[in-house]
Amino acid sequence: MLANAEALATGVAVFPGFNLILHRNYGVTFGFFQNVPWWVLTLVATAIVLFLAVSLIRATRAAEAVAYGMVIGGALGNVVDRLRFGGVTDFLDFYLGTAHWPAFNLADVFVVCGVGILLIVAGREKIAPSETSR
Repeated sequence: MLANAEALATGVAVFPGFNLILHRNYGVTFGFFQNVPWWVLTLVATAIVLFLAVSLIRATRAAEAVAYGMVIGGALGNVVDRLRFGGVTDFLDFYLGTAHWPAFNLADVFVVCGVGILLIVAGREKIAPSETSR
């Protein structure tokens, strides 16, 4: 088992451009705020989740509800990691040549995709009234 952990720490090649790696992120996005205690980051994330839960309840469109659910689910996944390990476990390592994108996890994917959907929905709301006024 230790050999597997050591292999994951340095990265296991899955295919060119993608490795599985074991990385603990004690900060937030791209490792910012690593010196902030894990419990402070957990409290901030929990407060954001509560705000998003209210937004989810008030959502009027299915796409909004799905997007809020994705962001909440991803954030809660990262909160659970912080509670269990004091940091978020990242394991997806994409790269091109020697340039590596910072490692991330599936919870991060859900947060980013949820925010993307929210931006698209908001953009459509801004465009729709001007189209109907013609």
